[in-house]
Amino acid sequence: MRFIAVVVLTVLSLMPNLSSGQERPAAPWQAAISSQIEAFRAQDGAGALAVASAGFRAQFSDPQLFYEAILAAGYGPIMDSRSHTFGEFERVGADSAVQIVLVVGPDQGLYEALYEMRQETDGWRVFGVALRREEGVAI
Repeated sequence: MRFIAVVVLTVLSLMPNLSSGQERPAAPWQAAISSQIEAFRAQDGAGALAVASAGFRAQFSDPQLFYEAILAAGYGPIMDSRSHTFGEFERVGADSAVQIVLVVGPDQGLYEALYEMRQETDGWRVFGVALRREEGVAI
């Protein structure tokens, strides 16, 4: 029963707001998140590091080492994901936000990623990500 509820809630979260006839506008940081996820899918460490925060860019001068460290830290479901969609978000300051990203992993597993985003002088950057597995599988 919980599986059906997860599927229904996932589908509903992907649908536009039917009562207003309008889709919720995209948040400005969502492009940075999509860019990083797509770079990871392409095994492009440089592209993924380019949208990481300044702290990550200072720590990892070698994009391949960044890619390997993120993979070793358990973020394979995002890096090899089949798809991702945006859930709820909240501004937590003038220059920061948190964004829920729903991910279908390579195993068809459902994952929820909480992205912490910061606006730096050169745009929105990924400051951190927390990932957890959800019950069920994607169909």
